[in-house]
Amino acid sequence: MSVVIIKYNAGNIFSVDSAMKRLGVEATVTDDKKLIESANKVIFPGVGEAGTTMKYLHENGLDTLIRNLKQPVLGICLGMQLMCKHSEEADTDCLGVFDTGVKRFIPERHEDKIPHMGWNTIQDVKLPLFDPSLENQYVYFVHSYYVPLNIYTTAVTDYVLPFSAALHKDNFYATQFHPEKSGSVGEQILTNFLKL
Repeated sequence: MSVVIIKYNAGNIFSVDSAMKRLGVEATVTDDKKLIESANKVIFPGVGEAGTTMKYLHENGLDTLIRNLKQPVLGICLGMQLMCKHSEEADTDCLGVFDTGVKRFIPERHEDKIPHMGWNTIQDVKLPLFDPSLENQYVYFVHSYYVPLNIYTTAVTDYVLPFSAALHKDNFYATQFHPEKSGSVGEQILTNFLKL
């Protein structure tokens, strides 16, 4: 099985590669379009800013490529947000895989710290990325923007308000949290993705 991690101007790529190695998978980190298209599984990770990242993807033709992939694709954190239609971060038009927007957290109480950073639970988890054993398990988040609950939501987390911890549509899967930083729970989710 060939697994590609899309290389672009975003952080966190190598921690995802390390997580794959822990699962015994030698992933290829690349921006080569042919390698991405021919892979069995594609991971689209990211830590960064939506506007500059979308500009880079567009200038390098990766936006159209990602949209048209047919194999299972997993977006992580910024990768998930960029798979949505529009982000309030830098008023950015994104890939539009998921017909939903990305909003900025607005703190409602003094204890609501932004970014949402650290461990939190996932609820209402749905197959195939999540199995029932993952209900109410803790995963690791770092984000200032969120995707509201919508028809694509496959896991929910509550911070300031309930939001989408994961999305799924066709061959596209995405998590707002970082499975590669979420210990054994994250490894189970990545294993489930690799089995799709």
